Amino acid sequence: MTQFPLFYNNTIVWTGEKKGEVSGLKLPALPVATPPDFGGHEGFWSPEQCFVAAVNACVMSTFLAIAQLSKLSFESYKSEASGKLDKPEGQVMQFTEITVRPKLVVTHSNDLERAGRLLEKAEKQCLVSNSIKAVVHLEPEVTAAGD
Repeated sequence: MTQFPLFYNNTIVWTGEKKGEVSGLKLPALPVATPPDFGGHEGFWSPEQCFVAAVNACVMSTFLAIAQLSKLSFESYKSEASGKLDKPEGQVMQFTEITVRPKLVVTHSNDLERAGRLLEKAEKQCLVSNSIKAVVHLEPEVTAAGD
């Protein structure tokens, strides 16, 4: 059984200009930079992209765990996510909402409705979604193989 709390650590090293490299134990290095919107560089993962990706990856990994426990058979999962960075009046810049759009292809058409419920459950149980103040919206698309 998992013992809590768990800790996840990483290191970042500035590599010049508005760039750095994130590394973690037994993980590949990830070049990161300030995004072009803020005078940074194209072609790098930015903190903003990583933030939205963390929500998207968490919804997927939570869904995969729930689907396995529920014995849901599916052919593919692909998801796009979009984060809205805003500066609400009188507040600092922040993500106010993130929309996750999973596209799931289930093996059997009789699982369409159940798969939709499992996706909703995954978003509600996603630890990243539950750890941020931005509102997370789920816009799932579930189809059956052969449709």
